[in-house]
Amino acid sequence: MSRKHNYRINPQTLALERIEHGIVFWLKRSGGYILTGLCLGIVFFVIFFMFFPSPREKQLIEQKQALEAQLRLLDKQVDQMQVVMTDMSQRDDNLYRVLFGAEPIPLAVRQGASHKISYYDELAKMTNSQLAADLTLKADVLEKEMYVQATSYNELLDLTKNQEERMACMPAIQPVKNMDLKRVASGWGFRVHPIYHTRKFHYGMDFSAPTGTEVMATGNARVDFVGWKQGYGQTVILDHGFGYKTLYAHLFKGLVRKGQKVKRGDIIALVGNTGMSVGSHLHYEVHYKDRPVDPRNYYFIDLSPEDYDRMIQLSNNFGQTFD
Repeated sequence: MSRKHNYRINPQTLALERIEHGIVFWLKRSGGYILTGLCLGIVFFVIFFMFFPSPREKQLIEQKQALEAQLRLLDKQVDQMQVVMTDMSQRDDNLYRVLFGAEPIPLAVRQGASHKISYYDELAKMTNSQLAADLTLKADVLEKEMYVQATSYNELLDLTKNQEERMACMPAIQPVKNMDLKRVASGWGFRVHPIYHTRKFHYGMDFSAPTGTEVMATGNARVDFVGWKQGYGQTVILDHGFGYKTLYAHLFKGLVRKGQKVKRGDIIALVGNTGMSVGSHLHYEVHYKDRPVDPRNYYFIDLSPEDYDRMIQLSNNFGQTFD
C-alpha cells in the first residue's frame, strides 16, 4: 500500500504541490496519540476499579456480609431471650413473690444498665457499626436482668426452705372462738367512731365478746409488748417474724410477758373494755412490714370459703365501731 501524501495549491503558480512534514509535526502527532491513549487507559482503569473489586476486596466484602449475618442472628436470639426473661420476671413478681409474701422487685432494679450512655456512643465510633452497639446494649441489659432474676430465685429458695415455719407463724385463725361467726362486729374500712361520731378509717376488726373471754395467738410468735397503749387500753402485741405482727387491744388483762414465745391457739389475754372503748370487745389488727392490712384475709385455717364470704358480709354491716 502506497503512503498517503497531503497536497496544497500554490497561490502564485496555481500548481498542486506536495506538503512535506518535518520532525516537529510528527512529534506533535505522536504526542497526541500517546496522550489520548493514556487518558483512555486511566478512564478504563477507574471504571474497572470501581465496578470490578479486587480478590482482596471480594474477600473483605464476604467477611463483612458473614459478620453482619451473624450479628443479625445474635440480635434475633437476644430478642427471643428477652421475651423469655420478661415472662420469668412477670411470673416472679406476680406469682412467686406474692405466694411467699416478698415485695416485687422494682423495674429500675431489673433493667438498670451497667454502663452509661456515653459508653455505647464510644462503642459505636470504635466499631463503626450501630448494629454491634445496639446488640451490646441489649446483652448488657439482659445480663443485668438475669443477675437480678437469679438473685430473686435464691431469695425465694430461702423462703421455700422456711415456708413450713413461715406458715406456722403467719396469722391464720380468728383471735377468739367464733365458729358460728356471731361475735363478728365491725371490720376493716371507714366506720363511724362511737365517741367522736365522725367517719374514721378502722385499721382492724372488732369481735364482740363478754369480759373475760379468752384471746388466742393467731400464729406462732414472740411477745413484743404487754401493757397500756394510748387509745387501745390494755394491749398485747405479738411479733410473728417474716414481717408479721398482730395487735390485741381493749383487753381486761394480758396473760403473757414480753419476750415469751407462744404458739398458735395459746391463750394470751382476756377480752375487756379498756381504753377508748364503748363496750366489751376485742380489737384485732394484723401488720405486715409495719403496715396495717385487712385481718379478714388471715383466717384461712378456720374458715371455709362460704364462712369467709359470710364473715365479710357481717363485718360490713356494722357502720359503727366499738372503738
